[in-house]
Amino acid sequence: MTDILENRWDDQHAATLSEAELLLYRSNLLGADLRITNYGGGNTSAKITQPDPLTGEASPVLWVKGSGGDLGSMALDGFATLYLDKLRQLKKLYRGLEHEDEMVGYLPHCTFDLNPRAASIDTPLHAYIPHAHVDHMHPDAVIAIASTVDSRALTERIWDGELGWLPWQRPGFDLGLKLEAVARDNPALKGIVLEGHGLFTWGESARQCYDNTLAVIQRAADWLAQHNEGAAFGGARHEQPLPAQRRREVAAALMPALRGRVSDGQCQVGHFDDSEAVLEFVDSRELQALAALGTSCPDHFLRTKIRPLVIDFDPAVEGQAELARCIGALDQQLTEYRAMYAQYYARCQHPDSPAMRDPNPVVYLVPGVGMLTFARDKATARIAGEFYINAINVMREANGVSEYRALPEQEAFDIEYWLLEEAKLQRMPPAKSLAGRIAFITGGAGGIGKATATRLAREGACVMLADIDGDALGEAVAQLRASFGTDAVRGVQCDVTDEQAVRAAFDATAVAFGGLDILVSNAGIASAAPLDETSLALWDRNIRILATGYFLVSREGFSLLKRQGLGGAIIFIASKNGLVASPNAAAYCTAKAAELQLARGVALEGAPLGIRCNSVNPDAVLRGSKIWSGKWKEERAAAYGMSEEDLEEHYRQRSLLKRNVFPEDIAEAVYFLANEESSAKSTGNIINVDAGHAPSFTR
Repeated sequence: MTDILENRWDDQHAATLSEAELLLYRSNLLGADLRITNYGGGNTSAKITQPDPLTGEASPVLWVKGSGGDLGSMALDGFATLYLDKLRQLKKLYRGLEHEDEMVGYLPHCTFDLNPRAASIDTPLHAYIPHAHVDHMHPDAVIAIASTVDSRALTERIWDGELGWLPWQRPGFDLGLKLEAVARDNPALKGIVLEGHGLFTWGESARQCYDNTLAVIQRAADWLAQHNEGAAFGGARHEQPLPAQRRREVAAALMPALRGRVSDGQCQVGHFDDSEAVLEFVDSRELQALAALGTSCPDHFLRTKIRPLVIDFDPAVEGQAELARCIGALDQQLTEYRAMYAQYYARCQHPDSPAMRDPNPVVYLVPGVGMLTFARDKATARIAGEFYINAINVMREANGVSEYRALPEQEAFDIEYWLLEEAKLQRMPPAKSLAGRIAFITGGAGGIGKATATRLAREGACVMLADIDGDALGEAVAQLRASFGTDAVRGVQCDVTDEQAVRAAFDATAVAFGGLDILVSNAGIASAAPLDETSLALWDRNIRILATGYFLVSREGFSLLKRQGLGGAIIFIASKNGLVASPNAAAYCTAKAAELQLARGVALEGAPLGIRCNSVNPDAVLRGSKIWSGKWKEERAAAYGMSEEDLEEHYRQRSLLKRNVFPEDIAEAVYFLANEESSAKSTGNIINVDAGHAPSFTR
């Protein structure tokens, strides 16, 4: 049964919008459905008459999606605006295919109303089509037709002459002129299929264009559903994929091993996908053959590279031995892939081609398990996976009704190493100090935990919050996602005294992000009682959480860092009480002292592996700290013979600097110790963040 594209146009809402707002409305509707176009892919435009800011005369203006951005989430400032008359004058300056790129340099001269949004290389593809509203989409159903060996004949057959067809050509000025000619010479056409690329459709109003785009895509989907009845990808090679839990176990082991091998120069972040479409492909008979062909649509290719790497893993072989063999084979597989990529670059490069980029794969296909993708950040890794799913869908449908044809190698290279694409890469802002880093924070829902996560995420790190309090954890994750996005923040409920729970939490981190770089051990409690009133249960609880818990978290985190082989930073949130005891807190002080000694042991063992371990000693962090919300505040006030309201002022006056200490102050020290630029040569150290407490001076 065919999926139906829902027409979500609301005439009542549309009646309240201007022409430019109607363009945005249409764009957001189309971009919200990945069956219509990929994230960041596709373009929309409208030719709108507006008064010239200087003359006041009516001028036709092209509104077109600017460079970068995503149709589904863009706002009005995402559109470039250009004088249509000036764009038409560019035809006189065009010197032919060998001078394509110079035409992009003329686009800023056509800017209307000083709009700072840069026009994209697709601008000519919209400017010259003689229709008021134009959509350029990348729907899987249409690309499947466009990527067959007989795409022209299929286009004629499916749309019965209502769509034109153009052979593959890299986007640019010449393709814009060809689109204009086909649309002008065939006024009855409703759109044009671009071989191996996508779809252009149009209309004389925003609503008509939207309806036409949906109808054209739906016809392709319906036709494919009626005519593609064979087994996908030649049928299943394996009877069924591994069970879901086993798939995650394999991914948790594979991803850090891969990440450690492909993070030269730039730490990579991973994404795991074991959706139904992915599993059908990785378990198919044609996996190897189709994977070797690569993708077709340029948008797919730019995200997923020349081709994926199929990991040497046999899901039919049970046990850890096969997984160990698979990981052991990664070095050889990656060496062969890098050699292949270098040869591809050497065959296809031009005298002015940019230098060869990272030769590692982006997409990794694991039979029986799913797909792994790695990139400079989580969002890019996730989106690369989404694009490869688009490619999977295209290959399945294309091979089901004809024969799939990928982008020719030279054309693929010319897209990947296009000087205009290189210029776009060079314009990207510099990476933040923790870009590509992955942090795991226990006690993540508390004041210090959340402040630390915020500080690290602000510098580009992905953060996994671990906390025993599920409700508080959910709130903390939601707060951080509101600031840093869903991709960069995850949460896992974890009792640090439960060995299996701790191990599962690190596995969850490996699956979510690919590995680990920064471990912040922060989960804690506080208690107070005179020595002769300290029960064994109270003693055991302190030792269990503050000593044993830190041990379990350190052991599992250390093991993950060791297997990954990229070094790392472990930071203990200890306490002033680990250095200087307080009255009526023997259990707490002893456990905190144990943390500091454990940190020293970790530093000794980690140093040969590049794993640093340091401690931060807070004191009197009252505001925002969960340990002060219970009985601890009452107990400390009683120990000092004062009211709870006076306690904060007592600690402030006790400090040498006469200042309060807040969670953000602790987070700043953690960031210092996590950042390689500031503390790469520091291990086994203690930073006191206590506003100055002379008895705690380390010596």
